[in-house]
Amino acid sequence: MAVSPINEVRRVMEYAITRIPRDKLMMGIPLYGYDWTLPYVPGGQWARVVSPQRAIELARQYGATISYDYTAQAPYFNYYDAEGRQHVVWFEDARSIQAKFNLVKSLGIRGFFYWVLGPDFPQNWLLIEDNFTVIKV
Repeated sequence: MAVSPINEVRRVMEYAITRIPRDKLMMGIPLYGYDWTLPYVPGGQWARVVSPQRAIELARQYGATISYDYTAQAPYFNYYDAEGRQHVVWFEDARSIQAKFNLVKSLGIRGFFYWVLGPDFPQNWLLIEDNFTVIKV
């Protein structure tokens, strides 16, 4: 499952604006992904957290094709590791972040923030510049 599927985020945000003034509401956006070993067993090992760049490196390393889920607005791919275990990796990229920025703008809320800032994602700053006026306070 996507880290932050836009269809679910939209549902939650549309509810939130019925309870909280738009000028006080900000949306959290993740800058990471999850590398799940399949099949997932409840109570078993959790997914490994990966940066967007690391996800792309994994896809390249294992010759995986990155697909895009248009309902969730999220990239993902499958691969088999050296031990033959199947994995699915869901992560964020420029397209998925742009979808979230579009939602922030269409809802007219105060803005957004990142849950985790630090993982390598160089496209981030260009996306912000293209979409928002940054005010330092």
